[in-house]
Amino acid sequence: MWTRFHRTSGTPGGRSGMTRRTRMSDLRAGRRGTGFSLAVAGLLAVGIATGGCNYSFIAGAGLPDHIRTIAVLPFENETGRFELTQEIHDALVRQLPRALGLNPAGEETADAVLSGTILNYQLTAPLYRRGQQEESVEVLQREVVLQVQVEILDREEYTILWDDSRLRVVGQYLDASETEDVGRTEAIKLLVQEIVDGAQSNW
Repeated sequence: MWTRFHRTSGTPGGRSGMTRRTRMSDLRAGRRGTGFSLAVAGLLAVGIATGGCNYSFIAGAGLPDHIRTIAVLPFENETGRFELTQEIHDALVRQLPRALGLNPAGEETADAVLSGTILNYQLTAPLYRRGQQEESVEVLQREVVLQVQVEILDREEYTILWDDSRLRVVGQYLDASETEDVGRTEAIKLLVQEIVDGAQSNW
């Protein structure tokens, strides 16, 4: 049996919050013609009365039987690395539906929708040693640190099947023999796997 509860606070301000509210409004408008069940209507009434977001969250309930297709939307990007949007989207479209046993579909027809925001991208040097010259440092290994917010939305029930507001992955590469592209590719690969694992953990 599924357990649902309403989020009691609004989405933090900013572009991501506006997008989420707009998307939920669009979904409610599309569903209104078919009619709500009494249970769903009651949940929406509670959300409005409390001033929270008009959707609920499925906690540890597993993937509903009606979820058979998924749409993967390009992530919003709050970093200066604009190529990340396409690179992450391509990797998710290629791997996520198959890994979850779902079929890809467009946003308007999919049973579930994956969306997110790229919050941060940075390079760090966690491994280094003293150089041959005085006061010099030789970097041995660098890291690509990628942080995103992500959610999987059930379009029919207006529920969030799984989300993570601060998903962080780290890709590594050798400074002497490899490029940043190697670390970024590894970070994106790990990101896809984390999303797959997170979604499956709720099944």
